[in-house]
Amino acid sequence: MPRNARKRITRWLGGGLITVWLLVGAWNICKPMPEGVVVNGGWAALHEGDVRFLRDITAADGYGHPIIDQQIFDAAFRIIADAQHFVVVDMFLFNTQRGAHASAPVHRPLAEELTRLLVDKRRADPRFRILFITDPINDVYGGEPSPELETLRAADAEVVITDLDRLRDSNPAYSALWRIALRWWAGGGPGTWPNPFDAGAQGVAPGVWARLANFKANHRKLLVADGPDGGLHGLVTSANPHDASSLHSNVALVIKGPALAPLLASELAIARFSGWKGEPLPVPAAAADGTVGAAAGATATGRIRIVTEEAIADAVVERLQTCAAGDAIDIAMFYLSDRGVLRALHEAAARGAAVRVLLDPNKDAFGREKNGIPNRPVATELVASSDGAIRLRWYRTHGEQFHVKLVAVRGREGYWLTLGSANLTRRNLRDYNLEANVVVETPRESALEMAVLQWFDGLWTNRAPAGVEYTAEFGAYADPSQLNYWGYRFMEATGLSTF
Repeated sequence: MPRNARKRITRWLGGGLITVWLLVGAWNICKPMPEGVVVNGGWAALHEGDVRFLRDITAADGYGHPIIDQQIFDAAFRIIADAQHFVVVDMFLFNTQRGAHASAPVHRPLAEELTRLLVDKRRADPRFRILFITDPINDVYGGEPSPELETLRAADAEVVITDLDRLRDSNPAYSALWRIALRWWAGGGPGTWPNPFDAGAQGVAPGVWARLANFKANHRKLLVADGPDGGLHGLVTSANPHDASSLHSNVALVIKGPALAPLLASELAIARFSGWKGEPLPVPAAAADGTVGAAAGATATGRIRIVTEEAIADAVVERLQTCAAGDAIDIAMFYLSDRGVLRALHEAAARGAAVRVLLDPNKDAFGREKNGIPNRPVATELVASSDGAIRLRWYRTHGEQFHVKLVAVRGREGYWLTLGSANLTRRNLRDYNLEANVVVETPRESALEMAVLQWFDGLWTNRAPAGVEYTAEFGAYADPSQLNYWGYRFMEATGLSTF
């Protein structure tokens, strides 16, 4: 074959591959989300006792001794123990992995506790249905079978590993190549490559790392069950039943009532697109339609709805856009980087809203030291561009994480709150990860507002117990580096990041 002809064929083949790569990348950025998954739920009436705020706090006294005050999983386990016919659990991290320090002690063996409770429910009542949905991270993307999931399967729990390939790609430059070429040979199983999540575990095949680099997840953290009153009871949280996460600070709402029905339907949609073919769950009709709930004649004390994926971003941005002088915004967040949220926050401060932001310093990750991206350059941008109008503090972590995801607005006419699994980042808010939050509106000075405000103020002002410094001033971790700032902006825009 003539040399010029070979060159032309090479160019055509190269151009064709690049075209396919670009088309696959573009499609998987914007393809429709799986049917039934995304929830932008309508408002449901909120009555006294329908929601309860919970928080896990880890701090240290002046001598470095840990101070631990936890509520979330005790409440979660009570909901499961009281469930009558079924429970649906969707948790991102559910394992005993220890991170970089394989021998590091854990505060609480949450994965074992949850596994044992669910197995005991099945043994006590073999008709009791358990639908357990989780992310493939827990079996190391096929590289190491999960003992906890195997135990649940042996007890006839219906375990569903989320099919992440059905989701959009937040990291299209890599993920398009992976879809075209790598996925066909990148299998899991044992191998010689290091385990990415547990330094003491067996090695894994290179395909595990190839799948991990897609940077996507079912990041939801929730459970829904039918309670003794015949209604739906559940919990939406930022916390994982993960041993190495058991010291993290987190928040949650315990919820009861028909507001949980859209969330339950969304969970069943995730299970179905991931291959679940189980019989319908025995959900009482009264639980979903609201027939069971508040006492007859009870007066509504607010309203509540479920939002997932990009509906979370819409809810947060829309609320911030209404804020002005007389409103107070409190944000407590593990990761803050989404440009749409940051713009809305800047504009709210410019209109006179009082803004307090409490962030994790992004330095601790299961025994590994992080470089502070994205929170430190974002914090510097917020404070500098608002000329100090946006006030910012850092949570003092000691190996654990300030893993909270909460936005609250104390408005002139009411109180607004959202919390759940979603960090305020592009991946969490723009239909890439699976996420779930709850939004609540109440009158001012409601029991919910007072509970959240007492928690936030206690951390912000370092009040009680004496001698505990929960938070540090902005200057403790301020990062004016332009390199880090533009590095974060590049990672956020391209998806070449873990946040």
